[in-house]
Amino acid sequence: MSIFGAQTADVPKFDEAARDYDALLVMSFGGPEGMDDVIPFLENVTRGRNIPRARLEEVAHHYEHFGGVSPITAQNRALIAALETELVAHGIDLPIYFGNRNWHPFIADTICQMKADGVRRVLVFVTSAFSSYSGCRQYREDIIRASEEAGGAPAFDKLRMFYNHPGFIGPNVENLQKALAQFPPHHRPDVRVAFTAHSVPMGMANSSAYVRQLREACRLVAEQAGVAHYDLVYQSRSGAPHIPWLEPDILDHMEALSGQGFNNLVIHPIAFISDHMEVLYDLDTEAVDKAHELGMTMARAATVGTHPAFIAMIRELIVERMTANPARRAIGGYGPNHDICPLDCCLKGDSPRPSMGAGV
Repeated sequence: MSIFGAQTADVPKFDEAARDYDALLVMSFGGPEGMDDVIPFLENVTRGRNIPRARLEEVAHHYEHFGGVSPITAQNRALIAALETELVAHGIDLPIYFGNRNWHPFIADTICQMKADGVRRVLVFVTSAFSSYSGCRQYREDIIRASEEAGGAPAFDKLRMFYNHPGFIGPNVENLQKALAQFPPHHRPDVRVAFTAHSVPMGMANSSAYVRQLREACRLVAEQAGVAHYDLVYQSRSGAPHIPWLEPDILDHMEALSGQGFNNLVIHPIAFISDHMEVLYDLDTEAVDKAHELGMTMARAATVGTHPAFIAMIRELIVERMTANPARRAIGGYGPNHDICPLDCCLKGDSPRPSMGAGV
Protein backbone atom coordinates (compact mmCIF):
# COMPACT_ATOMS: atom_id res chain seq x y z
CA MET A 1 0.00 0.00 0.00
CA SER A 2 1.44 3.37 -0.97
CA ILE A 3 1.79 6.07 1.62
CA PHE A 4 -0.29 8.21 -0.73
CA GLY A 5 -3.28 5.97 -0.02
CA ALA A 6 -5.18 5.57 3.22
CA GLN A 7 -7.37 3.06 4.99
CA THR A 8 -11.06 3.27 4.16
CA ALA A 9 -14.02 1.19 5.24
CA ASP A 10 -13.34 -1.48 2.61
CA VAL A 11 -9.53 -1.58 3.09
CA PRO A 12 -7.98 -3.61 5.93
CA LYS A 13 -5.71 -1.99 8.50
CA PHE A 14 -2.83 -4.36 7.62
CA ASP A 15 -0.98 -4.97 4.38
CA GLU A 16 -0.74 -8.77 4.15
CA ALA A 17 1.10 -8.95 0.81
CA ALA A 18 4.79 -9.81 0.40
CA ARG A 19 6.55 -6.81 -1.11
CA ASP A 20 9.98 -6.00 -2.47
CA TYR A 21 11.66 -2.74 -1.51
CA ASP A 22 14.63 -0.88 -2.96
CA ALA A 23 15.47 1.25 0.10
CA LEU A 24 14.62 2.34 3.62
CA LEU A 25 14.08 6.01 4.47
CA VAL A 26 14.84 7.07 8.06
CA MET A 27 12.90 10.28 8.59
CA SER A 28 13.30 12.66 11.50
CA PHE A 29 12.82 16.22 12.70
CA GLY A 30 16.27 17.64 12.07
CA GLY A 31 18.41 19.98 14.12
CA PRO A 32 21.07 22.70 13.75
CA GLU A 33 24.75 21.81 13.64
CA GLY A 34 26.20 25.18 14.71
CA MET A 35 25.10 28.55 16.10
CA ASP A 36 24.78 30.01 12.59
CA ASP A 37 22.18 27.32 11.84
CA VAL A 38 19.99 27.88 14.89
CA ILE A 39 17.77 30.81 13.85
CA PRO A 40 17.32 29.54 10.23
CA PHE A 41 16.42 26.13 11.66
CA LEU A 42 13.88 27.62 14.07
CA GLU A 43 12.44 29.68 11.22
CA ASN A 44 11.90 26.43 9.30
CA VAL A 45 10.20 24.85 12.30
CA THR A 46 7.83 27.78 12.82
CA ARG A 47 7.24 28.89 9.23
CA GLY A 48 3.67 30.13 8.68
CA ARG A 49 2.80 30.22 12.39
CA ASN A 50 3.48 33.88 13.23
CA ILE A 51 5.82 33.04 16.09
CA PRO A 52 7.35 36.24 17.51
CA ARG A 53 11.05 36.78 16.84
CA ALA A 54 11.58 37.10 20.59
CA ARG A 55 10.39 33.52 21.07
CA LEU A 56 12.85 32.25 18.46
CA GLU A 57 15.68 34.11 20.18
CA GLU A 58 14.61 32.68 23.55
CA VAL A 59 14.77 29.12 22.23
CA ALA A 60 18.04 29.89 20.42
CA HIS A 61 19.62 30.61 23.81
CA HIS A 62 19.00 26.96 24.75
CA TYR A 63 21.37 25.94 21.99
CA GLU A 64 24.14 28.19 23.29
CA HIS A 65 24.71 25.67 26.09
CA PHE A 66 25.66 23.14 23.40
CA GLY A 67 27.52 25.29 20.89
CA GLY A 68 24.45 25.50 18.65
CA VAL A 69 24.60 21.78 17.90
CA SER A 70 21.54 19.60 18.33
CA PRO A 71 22.68 16.01 18.86
CA ILE A 72 19.73 14.59 16.95
CA THR A 73 21.49 14.37 13.56
CA ALA A 74 24.50 12.51 14.98
CA GLN A 75 22.16 10.25 16.93
CA ASN A 76 20.15 9.44 13.82
CA ARG A 77 23.34 8.67 11.90
CA ALA A 78 24.42 6.35 14.73
CA LEU A 79 21.03 4.61 14.53
CA ILE A 80 21.42 4.25 10.75
CA ALA A 81 24.93 2.78 11.14
CA ALA A 82 23.70 0.27 13.72
CA LEU A 83 20.74 -0.65 11.52
CA GLU A 84 22.95 -1.12 8.46
CA THR A 85 25.05 -3.59 10.45
CA GLU A 86 21.90 -5.34 11.66
CA LEU A 87 20.48 -5.70 8.15
CA VAL A 88 23.74 -7.03 6.70
CA ALA A 89 24.02 -9.56 9.53
CA HIS A 90 20.58 -10.91 8.58
CA GLY A 91 21.14 -10.95 4.83
CA ILE A 92 18.86 -8.00 4.06
CA ASP A 93 20.12 -5.85 1.19
CA LEU A 94 18.36 -2.53 1.75
CA PRO A 95 20.23 0.76 1.37
CA ILE A 96 19.26 3.39 3.94
CA TYR A 97 18.53 7.03 3.09
CA PHE A 98 18.11 9.83 5.64
CA GLY A 99 15.82 12.85 5.40
CA ASN A 100 14.60 15.54 7.81
CA ARG A 101 11.62 17.84 8.05
CA ASN A 102 13.44 20.98 9.18
CA TRP A 103 17.17 20.76 8.46
CA HIS A 104 19.77 19.10 6.29
CA PRO A 105 19.45 16.59 4.82
CA PHE A 106 15.99 17.83 3.88
CA ILE A 107 13.43 15.21 2.86
CA ALA A 108 12.90 16.91 -0.52
CA ASP A 109 16.60 16.57 -1.35
CA THR A 110 16.64 12.95 -0.19
CA ILE A 111 13.65 12.06 -2.37
CA CYS A 112 15.32 13.67 -5.38
CA GLN A 113 18.42 11.59 -4.67
CA MET A 114 16.37 8.40 -4.44
CA LYS A 115 14.68 9.23 -7.71
CA ALA A 116 18.09 9.82 -9.35
CA ASP A 117 19.30 6.49 -7.96
CA GLY A 118 16.41 4.64 -9.57
CA VAL A 119 14.69 3.74 -6.30
CA ARG A 120 11.11 2.69 -6.95
CA ARG A 121 9.62 1.48 -3.65
CA VAL A 122 10.65 2.66 -0.19
CA LEU A 123 9.92 1.73 3.40
CA VAL A 124 9.77 4.65 5.83
CA PHE A 125 10.88 4.55 9.48
CA VAL A 126 9.81 7.66 11.38
CA THR A 127 11.70 8.31 14.61
CA SER A 128 8.54 8.49 16.71
CA ALA A 129 6.97 5.64 18.66
CA PHE A 130 3.60 7.31 19.26
CA SER A 131 0.75 8.44 17.00
CA SER A 132 0.06 12.16 16.73
CA TYR A 133 -0.12 14.76 14.01
CA SER A 134 3.44 15.94 14.59
CA GLY A 135 4.79 12.42 15.07
CA CYS A 136 3.02 10.64 12.21
CA ARG A 137 0.63 12.38 9.82
CA GLN A 138 2.80 15.45 9.32
CA TYR A 139 5.70 13.25 8.20
CA ARG A 140 3.43 11.61 5.64
CA GLU A 141 2.36 15.05 4.45
CA ASP A 142 6.03 16.05 4.16
CA ILE A 143 6.71 13.06 1.92
CA ILE A 144 3.64 13.68 -0.22
CA ARG A 145 4.60 17.34 -0.70
CA ALA A 146 8.24 16.54 -1.51
CA SER A 147 7.20 13.74 -3.87
CA GLU A 148 4.85 16.02 -5.78
CA GLU A 149 7.65 18.58 -6.17
CA ALA A 150 10.08 15.89 -7.38
CA GLY A 151 7.62 14.36 -9.84
CA GLY A 152 7.73 10.63 -10.49
CA ALA A 153 9.05 9.91 -6.99
CA PRO A 154 9.14 6.40 -5.50
CA ALA A 155 6.18 4.81 -3.73
CA PHE A 156 6.41 4.85 0.05
CA ASP A 157 5.11 2.45 2.71
CA LYS A 158 5.40 3.48 6.35
CA LEU A 159 6.43 1.10 9.12
CA ARG A 160 3.87 0.85 11.89
CA MET A 161 4.08 2.70 15.21
CA PHE A 162 5.94 0.61 17.78
CA TYR A 163 4.92 2.01 21.19
CA ASN A 164 3.89 -1.47 22.39
CA HIS A 165 6.47 -3.58 20.60
CA PRO A 166 8.62 -5.67 22.97
CA GLY A 167 11.72 -4.33 21.21
CA PHE A 168 10.77 -0.85 22.43
CA ILE A 169 9.32 -1.74 25.81
CA GLY A 170 12.17 -4.07 26.82
CA PRO A 171 15.00 -1.50 26.47
CA ASN A 172 12.88 1.07 28.30
CA VAL A 173 12.40 -1.37 31.17
CA GLU A 174 16.14 -1.98 31.29
CA ASN A 175 16.91 1.74 31.26
CA LEU A 176 14.39 2.44 34.02
CA GLN A 177 15.83 -0.30 36.20
CA LYS A 178 19.35 1.14 35.72
CA ALA A 179 18.12 4.57 36.81
CA LEU A 180 16.39 3.12 39.87
CA ALA A 181 19.60 1.28 40.77
CA GLN A 182 21.27 4.67 41.32
CA PHE A 183 19.30 4.96 44.57
CA PRO A 184 20.30 3.01 47.69
CA PRO A 185 18.10 -0.09 48.15
CA HIS A 186 16.43 1.30 51.28
CA HIS A 187 15.33 4.42 49.35
CA ARG A 188 13.90 2.68 46.29
CA PRO A 189 10.40 2.07 47.70
CA ASP A 190 10.08 5.85 48.05
CA VAL A 191 11.31 6.68 44.53
CA ARG A 192 8.66 8.16 42.26
CA VAL A 193 8.87 7.72 38.48
CA ALA A 194 7.78 10.44 36.06
CA PHE A 195 7.46 9.32 32.45
CA THR A 196 7.70 12.33 30.15
CA ALA A 197 6.38 13.02 26.67
CA HIS A 198 6.29 16.10 24.45
CA SER A 199 3.23 18.16 25.25
CA VAL A 200 0.92 18.93 22.34
CA PRO A 201 -2.23 21.07 22.04
CA MET A 202 -5.34 19.39 23.40
CA GLY A 203 -7.03 19.61 20.00
CA MET A 204 -4.21 17.57 18.50
CA ALA A 205 -4.17 15.12 21.39
CA ASN A 206 -7.91 14.54 21.12
CA SER A 207 -7.58 13.76 17.39
CA SER A 208 -5.12 10.91 17.83
CA ALA A 209 -4.25 7.93 19.99
CA TYR A 210 -1.26 9.77 21.46
CA VAL A 211 -2.30 9.81 25.12
CA ARG A 212 -3.78 6.31 25.08
CA GLN A 213 -0.60 4.89 23.59
CA LEU A 214 1.57 6.80 26.06
CA ARG A 215 -0.43 5.52 29.02
CA GLU A 216 -0.17 1.98 27.74
CA ALA A 217 3.59 2.18 27.22
CA CYS A 218 4.07 3.68 30.68
CA ARG A 219 1.99 0.91 32.23
CA LEU A 220 3.89 -1.82 30.42
CA VAL A 221 7.31 -0.41 31.34
CA ALA A 222 6.35 0.27 34.96
CA GLU A 223 4.85 -3.19 35.49
CA GLN A 224 7.84 -4.99 33.98
CA ALA A 225 10.25 -2.83 35.99
CA GLY A 226 8.35 -3.50 39.23
CA VAL A 227 7.36 0.14 39.70
CA ALA A 228 4.13 0.77 41.57
CA HIS A 229 4.09 4.57 41.74
CA TYR A 230 4.49 6.46 38.50
CA ASP A 231 2.96 9.34 36.56
CA LEU A 232 2.75 10.42 32.93
CA VAL A 233 3.70 14.07 32.62
CA TYR A 234 4.69 16.38 29.80
CA GLN A 235 7.53 18.66 28.77
CA SER A 236 8.59 21.16 26.12
CA ARG A 237 5.34 23.07 25.83
CA SER A 238 5.83 25.95 23.42
CA GLY A 239 2.39 27.30 22.53
CA ALA A 240 0.49 30.45 23.44
CA PRO A 241 -0.69 30.51 27.08
CA HIS A 242 -4.39 30.76 26.13
CA ILE A 243 -4.32 27.50 24.14
CA PRO A 244 -4.78 24.37 26.30
CA TRP A 245 -1.97 21.82 26.05
CA LEU A 246 -1.41 18.46 27.70
CA GLU A 247 -0.45 18.81 31.38
CA PRO A 248 1.03 18.60 33.96
CA ASP A 249 4.42 19.97 33.01
CA ILE A 250 7.38 18.08 34.47
CA LEU A 251 8.61 21.10 36.46
CA ASP A 252 5.17 21.68 38.00
CA HIS A 253 4.95 17.96 38.76
CA MET A 254 8.29 18.08 40.57
CA GLU A 255 7.06 20.92 42.76
CA ALA A 256 3.88 18.98 43.55
CA LEU A 257 5.85 15.86 44.51
CA SER A 258 8.17 17.90 46.70
CA GLY A 259 5.15 19.46 48.43
CA GLN A 260 3.89 15.96 49.19
CA GLY A 261 7.21 15.00 50.77
CA PHE A 262 8.62 12.91 47.91
CA ASN A 263 12.27 13.76 47.36
CA ASN A 264 13.55 10.87 45.19
CA LEU A 265 12.62 10.94 41.52
CA VAL A 266 13.44 9.14 38.28
CA ILE A 267 12.51 10.99 35.10
CA HIS A 268 12.08 8.68 32.13
CA PRO A 269 11.62 10.39 28.71
CA ILE A 270 9.68 7.46 27.29
CA ALA A 271 8.33 9.35 24.28
CA PHE A 272 11.79 10.15 22.91
CA ILE A 273 14.03 7.57 21.25
CA SER A 274 17.30 9.50 21.67
CA ASP A 275 18.85 12.06 24.01
CA HIS A 276 18.29 15.04 21.73
CA MET A 277 17.99 18.71 22.67
CA GLU A 278 14.65 18.53 24.45
CA VAL A 279 16.04 15.81 26.70
CA LEU A 280 19.39 17.51 27.26
CA TYR A 281 17.95 20.96 27.95
CA ASP A 282 14.45 20.43 29.34
CA LEU A 283 15.42 17.49 31.55
CA ASP A 284 19.19 17.43 32.03
CA THR A 285 19.34 21.20 32.50
CA GLU A 286 15.99 22.66 33.61
CA ALA A 287 14.73 19.64 35.56
CA VAL A 288 18.14 19.14 37.19
CA ASP A 289 18.12 22.80 38.27
CA LYS A 290 14.59 22.37 39.64
CA ALA A 291 15.67 19.27 41.59
CA HIS A 292 18.51 21.24 43.17
CA GLU A 293 16.12 24.06 44.04
CA LEU A 294 13.70 21.62 45.70
CA GLY A 295 16.37 19.51 47.38
CA MET A 296 15.33 16.43 45.40
CA THR A 297 17.56 13.55 44.37
CA MET A 298 16.90 12.96 40.68
CA ALA A 299 18.07 10.39 38.15
CA ARG A 300 17.23 10.44 34.46
CA ALA A 301 16.63 7.19 32.59
CA ALA A 302 18.29 6.80 29.20
CA THR A 303 16.37 6.68 25.94
CA VAL A 304 16.48 3.56 23.73
CA GLY A 305 19.05 5.06 21.32
CA THR A 306 20.90 2.23 19.58
CA HIS A 307 20.05 -0.49 22.09
CA PRO A 308 20.49 -3.82 20.23
CA ALA A 309 16.92 -4.92 20.94
CA PHE A 310 15.58 -1.66 19.54
CA ILE A 311 17.67 -1.93 16.39
CA ALA A 312 16.52 -5.54 16.01
CA MET A 313 12.93 -4.31 16.36
CA ILE A 314 13.35 -1.96 13.38
CA ARG A 315 14.70 -4.85 11.33
CA GLU A 316 11.70 -6.91 12.42
CA LEU A 317 9.28 -4.19 11.32
CA ILE A 318 11.01 -4.09 7.93
CA VAL A 319 10.68 -7.86 7.52
CA GLU A 320 6.97 -7.59 8.40
CA ARG A 321 6.34 -5.41 5.36
CA MET A 322 8.34 -7.75 3.11
CA THR A 323 6.44 -10.86 4.24
CA ALA A 324 3.00 -12.21 3.40
CA ASN A 325 0.69 -12.49 6.41
CA PRO A 326 3.47 -11.79 8.93
CA ALA A 327 3.39 -12.28 12.66
CA ARG A 328 3.24 -8.81 14.23
CA ARG A 329 4.58 -8.70 17.75
CA ALA A 330 2.93 -6.42 20.29
CA ILE A 331 2.25 -6.64 24.01
CA GLY A 332 -0.43 -5.18 26.23
CA GLY A 333 -4.08 -4.59 25.53
CA TYR A 334 -4.20 -2.99 22.08
CA GLY A 335 -2.41 -5.29 19.65
CA PRO A 336 -0.18 -4.17 16.77
CA ASN A 337 -0.75 -0.74 15.28
CA HIS A 338 -2.03 -0.48 11.71
CA ASP A 339 0.16 -0.56 8.60
CA ILE A 340 -2.32 1.50 6.59
CA CYS A 341 -3.35 4.80 8.13
CA PRO A 342 -7.09 5.62 8.27
CA LEU A 343 -8.22 8.77 6.49
CA ASP A 344 -8.91 10.43 9.85
CA CYS A 345 -5.71 9.22 11.51
CA CYS A 346 -3.74 11.73 13.62
CA LEU A 347 -5.55 14.86 12.52
CA LYS A 348 -4.17 18.24 13.52
CA GLY A 349 -7.30 19.05 15.51
CA ASP A 350 -8.51 22.59 16.11
CA SER A 351 -5.27 23.76 17.72
CA PRO A 352 -2.09 24.97 16.02
CA ARG A 353 0.91 22.67 15.73
CA PRO A 354 3.58 22.81 18.41
CA SER A 355 5.77 25.80 17.64
CA MET A 356 8.93 23.87 18.57
CA GLY A 357 8.18 20.27 17.70
CA ALA A 358 9.49 16.97 19.01
CA GLY A 359 13.09 16.24 18.31
CA VAL A 360 14.47 19.78 18.35
